[in-house]
Amino acid sequence: MKKKTLEFLETHQSETPSKWREEAEWRRDNWSWLRHSQKIAAKVLLKMKQENLTQKVLAERMNCTQQYVSKILKGKENMSLDTLSRLENALGISLILDERVSTPNMITDYAPTPSCEFEPMMASEPLLPPKEE
Repeated sequence: MKKKTLEFLETHQSETPSKWREEAEWRRDNWSWLRHSQKIAAKVLLKMKQENLTQKVLAERMNCTQQYVSKILKGKENMSLDTLSRLENALGISLILDERVSTPNMITDYAPTPSCEFEPMMASEPLLPPKEE
């Protein structure tokens, strides 16, 4: 049985070597931005479907090529802020910030609050306890 299986695999072996390992390593190494790219691609595709837009029309709105839009929609493009901004303007959506979330007021929202009350220290009081001799 083992011999038959090996013969079958050898006769059906691809002429070109597989690059699955290199592709898997690339995905692992670039995972941090790939996940964002895929989410953005999904949002863009949904908006395009809602507005019945083609890649060509989106490319014209973004002033880029249809081929570049295709790369973006595959979710494997490391886009610049300029590209993200063009996408947002072309589709009238927010990709970078969620506008439903308010921006925190840095003064009031992050002001330190004391965990307990402290008595003011007198200038004449020593900072450290006296040294025992």
